[in-house]
Amino acid sequence: MSSEQILYSVKEKVAYISFNRAPANAYNLHFYEQFHTYVAQANQDDKVGAVVINSTSERFFCAGADIKEFQQNSTAENKKMVMRARKALAAIEASSKIFIAQIAGHCLGGGLEIAMACDIRFASTGSYQFGLPEVKLGLMPGNGGTQRLLKLVGYSKAIEILSLGNTFDAEEAYRWGLLNRLSDVENLHTQTFEFATSVANGPLLAVAATKKALSRGTELPLTEGLQLEKELCDSLYDTHDGKEGFLAFVEKRNPVFTGN
Repeated sequence: MSSEQILYSVKEKVAYISFNRAPANAYNLHFYEQFHTYVAQANQDDKVGAVVINSTSERFFCAGADIKEFQQNSTAENKKMVMRARKALAAIEASSKIFIAQIAGHCLGGGLEIAMACDIRFASTGSYQFGLPEVKLGLMPGNGGTQRLLKLVGYSKAIEILSLGNTFDAEEAYRWGLLNRLSDVENLHTQTFEFATSVANGPLLAVAATKKALSRGTELPLTEGLQLEKELCDSLYDTHDGKEGFLAFVEKRNPVFTGN
């Protein structure tokens, strides 16, 4: 097994960022520095159209911060790690690319915060657990967990989850809207890859504009959100893919998008 805490690879326009820190992918500062580097690498690679974040472990997606190191560190050291985490997750949300979390193991604390920063979450059925247990340590989520959970599941469910810090299973996460898809573990990789390649081979400028409209629109009054949508939509008409989409429809063929 590789000694790298995180692995990076590209397959057919899909980048994979794979957590690889045994036994639980618990992160420290070095882990997050490497993670941030790979997020930036995927964002800067024009050949990458979508990004999947997954794990080499069969039991853990990510257990969150390495508690032993967190306890031993100074407050200043822990704040440095948290700041790196916040920057990495902000880079995911600011990206023009679609990020997909592929989850098939325990997804806890900061690990769930990573998954929630992604645009989409696909997961397998199984007996593993999700949760934000920081309150049990006398803390609260600090890498965006409160705000992203609020947007995904609403206030009532978010405060229920956060105030007790209890764990929950994949079926509950899916029912609450925290997960987009739930499938057998044997099919998870295939379904995630098929979705990612469909996005990566699509009209990437339109996908990026759509992501921007949605992410910024949640913060804007309706009138401002509609204005943003108009500006983004108008910017696509004269693109190659915008013209190709109409032409392919008229010619009754599949469009050939180039991302331009």
